[in-house]
Amino acid sequence: MADESTTAPEPAALYERRGNVALITLNRPRAMNAINAELATAIGGLLERAQADDEVRVVVITGSGRAFCAGADLKALGSGQSLDADGHPEWGFAGYTQHWVSKPTIAAVNGFALGGGTELVLASDLAVVDENAQLGLPEVKRGLFAAAGGVVRLQQQIPKKIALELALTGEPISAAQGKELGLVNRVAPAGTALEVALELAEKIAANAPLSVRESKAMIHWTASDSDWGQDVWDLNAEALKIVFASADAQEGTKAFTEKRRPVWQGR
Repeated sequence: MADESTTAPEPAALYERRGNVALITLNRPRAMNAINAELATAIGGLLERAQADDEVRVVVITGSGRAFCAGADLKALGSGQSLDADGHPEWGFAGYTQHWVSKPTIAAVNGFALGGGTELVLASDLAVVDENAQLGLPEVKRGLFAAAGGVVRLQQQIPKKIALELALTGEPISAAQGKELGLVNRVAPAGTALEVALELAEKIAANAPLSVRESKAMIHWTASDSDWGQDVWDLNAEALKIVFASADAQEGTKAFTEKRRPVWQGR
């Protein structure tokens, strides 16, 4: 019988590659995947791993157990511990909310996701949410505010007055309401959020990687700009040069002509 004292502890976050999709799983189920420094460090490091792997085209983030993420670890916070990723405070909350990666990210919300969990959703490019999960920013009920991007991003993704209502009342919304507001891409049948998210990821991963990355960047970098501003079109011109001069652009048109599936190189 193994000595429990010598058993290696479970990693705070798990990493798996499924074809061209990287799956990052928050792995503190007993703490409902609440974020402490260890988990933030693990998530941030795994994002870097996915970013550096040319075979990875999409990143899916989910939680183990019954929660997606319960937000900040209040016990750690209350004892004065930092919640930042070790050596990388610039990555933001959970090593994720200010951590830019060029590849699309999908939040597979498998359970509880209020507070910091919702902020992870807001920081993700796409969101698939279990039909029984709720989203919301209850920080004002605790004398706090959603400082990990919640009050910054919410009004960018849903109407401002609705964003203000959610932020000021702290009341949650259902997955279905999130879908109606445009905060959620897919509402998944109970227990299938990861499965549905991986299906969505595969659809993205089947496309030309360089085209996908430049499309993501353009949408984010120009989101608050007028489509008549010259800066927007300068960025667009730069992206056009990168994509249209790529080997994938040539392969895409050639495969179409030859009536076959393209073989992407990501360059």
